[in-house]
Amino acid sequence: MSDDFHRIRRLPPYVFAHIDPLKARARAEGVDIIDLGMGNPDMPTPQHIVEKLQETVKDPRTHRYSTSRGIPGLRKAQASYYGRRFGLKLNPDTQVVATLGSKEGFANMASAITAPGDVVLVPNPTYPIHSFGFIMSGGVVRSMPADPNEDFMRSLDRAVRHSIPKPIALVLNYPANPTAYTADLDFYTEVVKYCKANDIFILSDLAYSEIYFDENEPPPSVLQVPGAIDITVEFTSMSKTYSMPGWRVGFAVGNERLIAALARVKSYLDYGAFTPIQVAATAALNGSDDVIEEVRKVYKSRRDVLVESFGRSGWEIPVPKATMFAWAPIPAQFAHLGSLEFAKLLIKETGVGVAPGVGFGEYGDQYIRLAFVENEQRIRQAARNIKKLLGSKTTGGNVVPLVG
Repeated sequence: MSDDFHRIRRLPPYVFAHIDPLKARARAEGVDIIDLGMGNPDMPTPQHIVEKLQETVKDPRTHRYSTSRGIPGLRKAQASYYGRRFGLKLNPDTQVVATLGSKEGFANMASAITAPGDVVLVPNPTYPIHSFGFIMSGGVVRSMPADPNEDFMRSLDRAVRHSIPKPIALVLNYPANPTAYTADLDFYTEVVKYCKANDIFILSDLAYSEIYFDENEPPPSVLQVPGAIDITVEFTSMSKTYSMPGWRVGFAVGNERLIAALARVKSYLDYGAFTPIQVAATAALNGSDDVIEEVRKVYKSRRDVLVESFGRSGWEIPVPKATMFAWAPIPAQFAHLGSLEFAKLLIKETGVGVAPGVGFGEYGDQYIRLAFVENEQRIRQAARNIKKLLGSKTTGGNVVPLVG
């Protein structure tokens, strides 16, 4: 009898399982780890949201089972958000489902629509659930370029023509995790036209819709394209927008048939988030956007400090337009190590934790993801620590000074 169950065998070893023990061991030895690895917001949830939770939790009626689709007020609030932000009119009863974060929603959507052997087109590199939600559901993943450039549509057409069976869905993620790539409505329009012509669903992850740094270019929704809702569901999250990662509140909105499928799967699996959390999330969505602007301002400041200080240390970081991440090529002198070994080296030699790019797909192995989850002083300290390493090279796994 095999040691692993069928679905477990389909999952590769978790890359970050190699990194986390190293960080834990270093901390146990008294090392001050500056952790830029996990995209785990460090800012507190805005006070008025916390106060609404505290107020609601005092009512014992809210301690009973909730509803897996989300309470009506929360679904209406999300529909209103889409109206304000994207000019879209959504039916909160048939086109909106509250999820336990966008990750759970994405995984359950994959389970709802995937039959064994179904082909799904997924960016590479990308957030792991975009691939592994389908892999765990018995699907087959075919990699797509992550960058929405002129080659994307050629790659899409090539993938569709050469996939047997024909793909059932295309995953989009802009602003993208981990690459921070962004897409515009012209790009979405081309994709929607092609997917409608080829009967392919679009699953869009828009978790970073509000973390952008050019106020004149807020990221669009693919659902703004006329007719997109015929084939599209989009996932959003309150984790980053409102600094609510542990609250686990997200949404799926869009095509009624896909939303109904997701809602049916969820009805067998959960009763939704704790009702006071949903009430507090409703207050957040219905409240002022000032708190979102403040979160955005903090991430922009940290981005600027990271790019500037790491650049002075000898590591040029491309400037991201959105998200809470920088997607950084491994410095040339360490490129031969690959992202996992370089991430290990950074912990050992500098006390800086990062996310190895290979954890997001094999095409990310020459990159490192840096999250803006430490304050500016700590980011500058990380840059100073790394500067010492960049004056060295690796030989046989050891760090030795460069000569001349």
